Amino acid sequence: MLNLDTHLIVFFLNGTCTAREYELISKQEVSISSIVLWELAKLTTLGRVSLDLELPEFRGFLRQMTIIPISLDIAITSTLLDFSSDPADEIIAATSVVERIPLLTRDRRMLRSRVIPLA
Repeated sequence: MLNLDTHLIVFFLNGTCTAREYELISKQEVSISSIVLWELAKLTTLGRVSLDLELPEFRGFLRQMTIIPISLDIAITSTLLDFSSDPADEIIAATSVVERIPLLTRDRRMLRSRVIPLA
């Protein structure tokens, strides 16, 4: 299983994934933290991402993923990471730590972490 950072969903859907990212996403089950749904809605509302979250194709894409809720363990772990970022990124990273699922991200702060399992 692979945990996707918010922007990896956007890159995948708009065709701007690297060959490696596309291969990783295409060849295994993927998951997201539930906060990714909020982040996608917020980024769309702010006009920073161009996605139609109401499209049946988008909703079908989401149904193929495991959506991991924010548990107490994830919330606590998000406050103990070896990097500081916005709360959504910290929850996404903590989801990978607690669930032991490699995270696929381009975020430099997360990539420098020594505690997040990375893809």
